[in-house]
Amino acid sequence: MNVRLFPPTRAEATARLAAFLPHAGKSYAKLRNHDPGRDVPSHVSRLSPYVRHRVLTEAELVRAAVDRHGEGPAEKFIQEVFWRTYWKGWLELRPGVWDAYCAARDRVRAEVAENAGLAGRLASAEEARTGIDCFDHWVRELIGTGYLHNHARMWFASIWIFTLRLPWELGADFFLRHLLDGDPASNTLSWRWVGGLQTRGKTYLARADNIAAHTGERFNPQGQLAQEALPLDGPLPPVPRPIAPGPRLGKDGSRTGLLVFDDDVDVQDLSDRVVPVAVAAVSSAALRSDARVSGQLQDFVAAVLDDSLSRLSVPDAHLRDQVMTPHGVDEVVRDWAREHALDRVVARHVPVGPGRAVADRIARALQPDGVAFLQEMRGYDARAWPLATKGFFPFRKHIPELTAALGASG
Repeated sequence: MNVRLFPPTRAEATARLAAFLPHAGKSYAKLRNHDPGRDVPSHVSRLSPYVRHRVLTEAELVRAAVDRHGEGPAEKFIQEVFWRTYWKGWLELRPGVWDAYCAARDRVRAEVAENAGLAGRLASAEEARTGIDCFDHWVRELIGTGYLHNHARMWFASIWIFTLRLPWELGADFFLRHLLDGDPASNTLSWRWVGGLQTRGKTYLARADNIAAHTGERFNPQGQLAQEALPLDGPLPPVPRPIAPGPRLGKDGSRTGLLVFDDDVDVQDLSDRVVPVAVAAVSSAALRSDARVSGQLQDFVAAVLDDSLSRLSVPDAHLRDQVMTPHGVDEVVRDWAREHALDRVVARHVPVGPGRAVADRIARALQPDGVAFLQEMRGYDARAWPLATKGFFPFRKHIPELTAALGASG
């Protein structure tokens, strides 16, 4: 694991936030699209691996930026935080889009196995042998660090789809196998956006002059990139479904177990309210792809969960090493609940993605024993996610009211 770049602790995350905050105003707005390189001080926060797993929450970032700069000067940074919130809400309202992506990914993977030419192009891309210097550099950076600048991700996805003519689903999968901040919503929907599936007909074309201008002339792939980006074809997304925020949890006299999922490891306030007699950690990192997920990513998630558990004032009954194994996790949790004579198991709401599939299996495993499995949605999510019914710009109109509401529990 690349602990030098992303030490997996809340202490490191909060220190990084404090160091970045002076730059979260006009400097960020002006320079955020510039990618100076992995070993050069960046104009962006590089907090995304922590926010992805809610080592830091979106609410904390927005509050901190407003306190430091005010809403006006920090507007661009605040909007970027809410982009992540919007993507999460959009997918939560339309879970079938994630299911369709997974099915298409599996189908395309089978097609690659039967098409030597496509298999060769895919291997060249994933092994940094395309001959496009910037793209090959980003492949190596991604594999080596588990991170890419957001602008580089857009260029990468555009080159993958329109220059290399590779299936977008396998590009999204490649990111999910390596990105420490790889998120089912932000990653899948951003790839769809680049390809013209998310905002119908609107694509993103990587241009050599734009890459040169925003990488300090480190790269200039003149004559190597596609000159047009025709929208991909695909079905329209389903109609948004209602979101049920679920119960507000507290101590009710029952024996309670607390599960900490890697989608949201910030559970101290929930733990304080439900007073668990046992806690366990559940990682779905290995299930982010049907192919092998990088060891660096899985180690990072395991360490983030360890750090979260170490900060909880609860009995030492983690069983993390057992629960971390995705296959058979439902049976392990069932046995854990029996061992501690639990009446209920509680967790933060698990969003759409591989974690949700694991949570559903756990709920089914606990049901025959009469053990309730309850998930609590954060107030921040319950307020924001239902607003992601259309595009980001209608959602953006609600940012002032969502920011004002951060004084409430989030």
